[in-house]
Amino acid sequence: MTLVTNFIIGFLASFIGVIPPGLLNMSAAKISMKEGRKVATLFSVGVCVTVMIQTFVALVLARYLDKNPDIIDALQKVALGIFICLTIFFFFIAKDTRRETRAEIKKSKTNRFFKGMFIAALNLLPLPYWVYISITFSAFGWFSFEQLDLWIAVVASGLGTFAMLMIYIQFFKLKPKKIQKKNTINMNYVIGAITAVIAIVTAVKILNSIV
Repeated sequence: MTLVTNFIIGFLASFIGVIPPGLLNMSAAKISMKEGRKVATLFSVGVCVTVMIQTFVALVLARYLDKNPDIIDALQKVALGIFICLTIFFFFIAKDTRRETRAEIKKSKTNRFFKGMFIAALNLLPLPYWVYISITFSAFGWFSFEQLDLWIAVVASGLGTFAMLMIYIQFFKLKPKKIQKKNTINMNYVIGAITAVIAIVTAVKILNSIV
């Protein structure tokens, strides 16, 4: 029974967690628009690999972190710094997505998998997120930390993330020619705005915990 509940919780928690527009899903959408769904799918697979690693680490440390809340506070502070850096990058450094790229698409295809892994690794929020989810449901007896159950939740988290990223990719399945004509929005500004909002929310949480 715990295998089933761990899978359901793992899948739904990841699926719901990627619903709000964020760095990962908006990056997948951006790649889908600029380079096509196949390349975006490869990027998403890379994201899911990192997500599963993060989920595994979070679940293994869940009980320990529950007894040491200071570690979670430290992770939030690290995440705040990362999102501030990402906001600065996307607003002031990243190349304008409205500009045409010639050889860039062909050169970057084989690297999209690793780019997905890298960008997902920049997002440390899944660590405290999965700690909270696992401990909360474990208290109700719906989540198990046994080895097999834990791996089921890890795989389910990857599948849930992939499912939502594919929805974003399908939603932004525009043809390249149409994008060149109609794309008047710099997607880096959109992603930068999202990371700025996340940074503000994280900062407010940190300030509230201090006060």
